Amino acid sequence: MTAHIQGASAPDAGVRAPRFHAVAWRWHFYAGLYVVPFLLMLALTGAVMVFFTGFQSRLGPVVTVPVPPGQVPLAVSAQADAVLELRSQAVLREYIAPATPERASWFVVARDGVNEAVAVDPYTARVLQLVDKDDTVFAWAEKIHGTLLLGDVGDRLIEVAAGFAIVMIATGLYLWWPRSGTRWAQVLLPDLRLKGRLWWRSLHASLGFWLAAVLLVFLLTGLSWTGVWGAQFAQPWGTFPATKWDDVPTSDATHATLNPAGLHEVPWGLEQTLLPLSGSAAGVAGVPAGQPVNLDTVAALAQRLGFQGQHHIQLPQGDTGVFTLSADTMSGDLNHPTRDRTVHVDRYSGRVLAEAAYADYPLLAKAMAVGIALHQGDLGLWNAGLNLLFCAATVFLCVSGIVLWWKRRPAGHWRLGAPPMPSNLPLWKGGAVVMCAVALAFPLTGAVLLAVLVLDGLVISRLPALRAALR
Repeated sequence: MTAHIQGASAPDAGVRAPRFHAVAWRWHFYAGLYVVPFLLMLALTGAVMVFFTGFQSRLGPVVTVPVPPGQVPLAVSAQADAVLELRSQAVLREYIAPATPERASWFVVARDGVNEAVAVDPYTARVLQLVDKDDTVFAWAEKIHGTLLLGDVGDRLIEVAAGFAIVMIATGLYLWWPRSGTRWAQVLLPDLRLKGRLWWRSLHASLGFWLAAVLLVFLLTGLSWTGVWGAQFAQPWGTFPATKWDDVPTSDATHATLNPAGLHEVPWGLEQTLLPLSGSAAGVAGVPAGQPVNLDTVAALAQRLGFQGQHHIQLPQGDTGVFTLSADTMSGDLNHPTRDRTVHVDRYSGRVLAEAAYADYPLLAKAMAVGIALHQGDLGLWNAGLNLLFCAATVFLCVSGIVLWWKRRPAGHWRLGAPPMPSNLPLWKGGAVVMCAVALAFPLTGAVLLAVLVLDGLVISRLPALRAALR
């Protein structure tokens, strides 16, 4: 629901609407002024991300290799040596096993502040491609999608927009809910026989009505990543508790430190969970006794533990770091979030220190694992295709809202053309209840909303020229 929905009984010129209806219309309009640019950005960058997630890979086109008859892949360490020979000053960070025998292996190395992904032929150890992991189209789209490239400021602006978008959904549904003789058919199906602004209004309202629930899910799952509502409210409630790992020492670093800068690859429910430490007697048997603990033996352990196809092995960083084995939808490894799995291995003893699988997640983390996978289009081609369609519908919703405003604005005047505020309307009978609910549920949006109300009551209402311009 964006920019400027007018309901079936929304007030046109000369028509007096019920007072609460007029308040809902006014809030829908003003929320749209702020939300539409952000919603357009989110839909467009989201479509870019879904395209790579669903139809290529996050590093670009899929890199394939010929499979020699009867030949098995070389040891992982031999493949890694080819990468380090090419990048002698780099530090090896991660190994990504190929999804199928026809795919290349990937290694991530860090050098001079750059995370570089290197594709390697697993049968010949020949380097095939080098990609700056932080400079791909997908990475840029994700950074814009999350922060507008403005860091915390961009994150907060987007969080406020998402909260106001929920206000728009609530007010838009209220405006178009069938009543006073309006039939459901007039809401569920656009009347393409109409002309001009009425044609746009019918399309905008019907599409918005159908998209409301889906858009709400996308907004809530997107808000789960934000710095205030997500990191300080939702994630602490949904984070996997490291206390489940009995007698395993933990560090001060969280799983979020395993994410590349500006990107999210660690499951949402683990980001705030502390990482275990290497160097204790904790854990259960992992790498067989007497074998060295290195990339080859840990890769073999991953196979014995049931990791198949694409999965990640992150190498220890620091003296007390651990090997981290993982396969999850956040990294694009799986298309079934219920199979998410993360295992930590002691770098010295090779013992399995800790494991967190989907079945171990708290209820909120389970819901978010599925919701975020749907949001990102990780569940398969059908999911990616539907998400692209949703992004296109959201863009149309925004554009149609702008067209409705443009067609309704006062001709020849530099005014917003906002719906008028009805007179003699006590605050509690207006949008106060809805606004208070939003403020309680989404504190940052509520704070901005309170500031707007104060500005409107103390400043704009006392300046007739400004008040007229905002009408």
